[in-house]
Amino acid sequence: MQKSLSVKPSHTKTERPMKLKGSPIKLNTYEVSEMLTNRHFKEFKMDEFEKIHLPESMTPFTNLNPLATKEFVADDNRGAVSPLPSLKMDGTDFYLSVKGIGSTTNPFSHQLLGKNEICNLLKDSRLKEKIVNSAETAPRYLTGELWLRGSPYGGQGLDHAITSMKVSEMADLTSIHGFRIAPLVKIAFLPDDLETEIKKIYWYRKFRGRMVQETRLVPSNVRIYFHSGSTIGSNIKSIFNMFQLDKNDKALEFLRNFVKSGIAYLTLFVRTLKVNVDGTFSGLDFYDVWLDKDAVLAPDGTIFFVDLEGLEWITVEEKKISEKIDDQIYRSLYEFMFAYEQIERERSARFGDCTDRKVQFEYLLKDALKDDEVVDLASEGQSLKLLIGNILGEQRLTKEFPILDR
Repeated sequence: MQKSLSVKPSHTKTERPMKLKGSPIKLNTYEVSEMLTNRHFKEFKMDEFEKIHLPESMTPFTNLNPLATKEFVADDNRGAVSPLPSLKMDGTDFYLSVKGIGSTTNPFSHQLLGKNEICNLLKDSRLKEKIVNSAETAPRYLTGELWLRGSPYGGQGLDHAITSMKVSEMADLTSIHGFRIAPLVKIAFLPDDLETEIKKIYWYRKFRGRMVQETRLVPSNVRIYFHSGSTIGSNIKSIFNMFQLDKNDKALEFLRNFVKSGIAYLTLFVRTLKVNVDGTFSGLDFYDVWLDKDAVLAPDGTIFFVDLEGLEWITVEEKKISEKIDDQIYRSLYEFMFAYEQIERERSARFGDCTDRKVQFEYLLKDALKDDEVVDLASEGQSLKLLIGNILGEQRLTKEFPILDR
């Protein structure tokens, strides 16, 4: 598949780019002095991705002057996404996503973080005074509290960002043998002085690593069920409207892409399988990340996995590969089928095409998997099975998984 990038999305005069919905926030942008770049994007000029992005409430923590103030929409607990696309890849518009902009909520309660809460955590009287005397703004803070096995609460840690970068660089821009990712483009290091001030805020345990921000590419902020104002589980009607699924054939193509990318998600391990010198096998698995909250949908229905820091290499003996394949599928199968059912119900209700659900699902599976790299279909009596291979082409490791009973 030929890859192409353009810094500005190209649209005809009659075509408007999709604007993402969500709670609006403004972020100040600052110059960055230290940065890591995904090797796939080094040849492209991407100024928008080479900045630190901070909410106005973080102004007392830095002496730097902002370059500009930009509009975003909130995304998840510590992220933001540009409402309009930043560039185009393979005909799909992608939006700037920034991870590590601060959080609005106390990590140990449901209360909003405010000046009083932050000042009560500080011993530095000078910094306290700057915060108290700062302009009243919507509170959102990065903190130095150790969180989630290696990130600061509201921010992002370098170790997690490096994991995301390694996964991104494995991909052919956005695909790892069919498993689609929202690529990490840049890792921006917070200035030392800013990081020192932020780390003075903590409740119990200090985060001792380097603090960074991730600038990523996402095709939307629509998630399956959690961590977004737009999800398949909560407002599928508005998603059909947002993605302009106004015809039955468009909705069917959306479903096909959802199924194709969903099956790839369920079989990530075999799509990254490699053999080790000791005869064991390694592949990528999911750690504390889930389909319902850590993936987003493109307007064509393709699932893009976003939180790449939660992917980790695991090693198993050959005799355990079959068990691992089953475990990985069952881990997310219900979430995948739940989302599929919501999309199919809305399609049927809108366009009056009420095909039997099992007949419809089988048709879409056959269409979606006809060119898949590692998964095929096999029929056995009244059972339809996924015939799961691997990128090594090792026939002895092939696994059947029943996906439908007719």
